Amino acid sequence: MRPTAPLLTLSAVLAASALTACGGGSGSDPDTVKVAYNRSTDNKIRFKDNLLASVKKQFEKANPGKKVELVPIQAPDNDYATKVQQMMRSPKTAPDLVYEDTFRINSDIKAGYLRPLDDYLGSWATWDRFVDTAKTAAKAEDGKTYGVPDGTDTRGLWFNKDIFAKAGLSENWQPKNWAEILDAARTIKKKVPGVVPLNVYTGKAPGEVAAMQGFEMLLYGTGEDPLYDPKAKKWVTGGQGFEDSLEFVRTVYAEKLGPDPSDALDPNINTHVATELLPEGKLAINLDGSWIGQQWLKSGGKPWPEWPDVLRQAPMPTQKGQAPGKVSMSGGWTWAIPAKSDNPDLAWKFVEQLQTKENAVEWDVVNAQIAVREDVAADPEYKKSMPGIEFFTGLVEHTHYRPALPVYPQVSSAIGEAMESVTTGDASAAKAARSYDDQLKSVTDGAVVNKP
Repeated sequence: MRPTAPLLTLSAVLAASALTACGGGSGSDPDTVKVAYNRSTDNKIRFKDNLLASVKKQFEKANPGKKVELVPIQAPDNDYATKVQQMMRSPKTAPDLVYEDTFRINSDIKAGYLRPLDDYLGSWATWDRFVDTAKTAAKAEDGKTYGVPDGTDTRGLWFNKDIFAKAGLSENWQPKNWAEILDAARTIKKKVPGVVPLNVYTGKAPGEVAAMQGFEMLLYGTGEDPLYDPKAKKWVTGGQGFEDSLEFVRTVYAEKLGPDPSDALDPNINTHVATELLPEGKLAINLDGSWIGQQWLKSGGKPWPEWPDVLRQAPMPTQKGQAPGKVSMSGGWTWAIPAKSDNPDLAWKFVEQLQTKENAVEWDVVNAQIAVREDVAADPEYKKSMPGIEFFTGLVEHTHYRPALPVYPQVSSAIGEAMESVTTGDASAAKAARSYDDQLKSVTDGAVVNKP
């Protein structure tokens, strides 16, 4: 997952919410649309402010007499979500439009904070240009859609072609199954000492970096609905696919193909990988996200102008190469209309302005997002925005989204514990899977289904 800045105190966030409540809510002016969004805690990063200010001018010019009030909330993701939820609880403070993480949208839907958008989407021709996988990210269990996605991210295998050449491996490496990944790592360990053959994020401390970017990239390559069964509306216990995924992780660390466990279990391992191991040529294969190239730009944390000539990408294969052959996991954000907004129609008009093709292209390019619209993905400006962008865009059709349900964070934590126990050698894959089952039944109040 993308790294976040240190958390602000929750008391400061709630205090800010109380102050907002004193100033009136979205219904105070029927001609003004209030747009709440997360502003980066890094004062040097202001692309959202600039883009939204531009769209505000476009909107006000196209709709004489109407105004846009931008409501930036400068806070890390967790505190931003808390602040927005506080605001959405009352019509006095509710914005008309909010920027919603797909990770949290279903919990906000269940809490009654958001309104369905199906009536708007049904007559909006642009909706047909969105890929199906992105559409499902904002769809609730009731079958209704509550948000319009503006971009996503995907994940795959990054590998160093120079290290591969030293190991006698092809620079055009495209593994067809898990076994081929492990075979390449073993070859590198034998022929290129001094480098880490393979990084798969693991353990409790890295959080979603490990659970989603590491484990679920494996798990979703083992079969359909391996974590949550949407038809039964129950969580899936640790069956064979779950155990096989843990066995892959166990193998990486038992055979010393990955980083030292003390490094792998560090909460900042993803930063270490992006700013040291990869640019310093100390890591051969890395299972990671589409965005890490941002670190190596001139404006990034670790400028590395040579990286497009050194690194290659390959899709993460399914376990045995079974259809569709590739797997990815995605996150992303959406624009949603609070249930207690008094100006939903005006808010929707602003969404339409945000989603003109020109604005959608600029948003994805500046934000280093992967396009979720076919017309944006085909745009020349988008296609040249960053090396590897076409590769990661091509993974959208094979991607999966986490079950965006309120209990998911606890499930994720249980996954991290299972991964850590096999990484340290404290448990076999089978034993770790059984421990996961016990925790899963506990945190979901027994709402589980067994799969072989």
